[in-house]
Amino acid sequence: MSACQSSNPWLGHSARIDRIVDEAPGVRTYFLELQDAAMRETYRYQPGQFNMLHMPGLGEVAISISGSIHDAADDTKSRGIIPHTIREAGRVTQALADLAEGDHLIIRGPFGSSWPVDRAVGKDLILVAGGIGLAPLRPVVYHVLNRRADFGAVTVLYGARTPSGMLYTNEFAHWREQGIAVKTTVDRADGDWGGNVGVVTLLLDRLKIDSPSETILMTCGPEVMMWYTIQSALKRGLSDQNVYVSLERNMNCAIGLCGHCQFGPQFICKDGPVFPFNRVASIL
Repeated sequence: MSACQSSNPWLGHSARIDRIVDEAPGVRTYFLELQDAAMRETYRYQPGQFNMLHMPGLGEVAISISGSIHDAADDTKSRGIIPHTIREAGRVTQALADLAEGDHLIIRGPFGSSWPVDRAVGKDLILVAGGIGLAPLRPVVYHVLNRRADFGAVTVLYGARTPSGMLYTNEFAHWREQGIAVKTTVDRADGDWGGNVGVVTLLLDRLKIDSPSETILMTCGPEVMMWYTIQSALKRGLSDQNVYVSLERNMNCAIGLCGHCQFGPQFICKDGPVFPFNRVASIL
């Protein structure tokens, strides 16, 4: 159990919006500061986990933690400020979009499984993201940046519908400077776009993979994108034991009681959201 969680998973903690960053149309990153001083010092999470963000009178929504509260690679300045990148998609997220810096909300968490960053040590790593799916993978990037010597070749393949829909583009130069290859593509180009056009799986098809058996792939995005990404990876020689996906369902309780996020025999909130592909292949 995380240091932030008590024995009562329903217990929420007050958080203040320290900063809001516009990322793309309808997408913003909220840097939430825990108000309890002891909680700020002890809060821990693993890359890929999520929090439940509660709006009194409206409900709550599961949002992946999209950065790092420990690592210097993140631009978060103080411990206990937790970034969440949120797309307006429903009643609660639309209400969140009306909040301003200085406003408060409630956090429950962190919950769920995490990306197997320890298993990737000593191996090559490929991160494949589509749209807002880069948000749950960004903590992996920060983890790698702070431990770059622990990993082999690291590549980020990122696709979005349009150039304006890409997240965190102001960070890509820094990632590249630190030895992470970043390759991007869009479904539809505009007049200023001079990069790749096409689905992100094309980037994977073209990628040079020196040692498929010693390569870990992590992917997050629309399920159809992840399915074709996985098929490409398997054709390139990666083992299905080395391919991981992050799934999204309507998570209401975060502890597997309500059943809203049931996916075959799995509950996304407690068994996921991160799964090895071979565990969900038959139902994905």
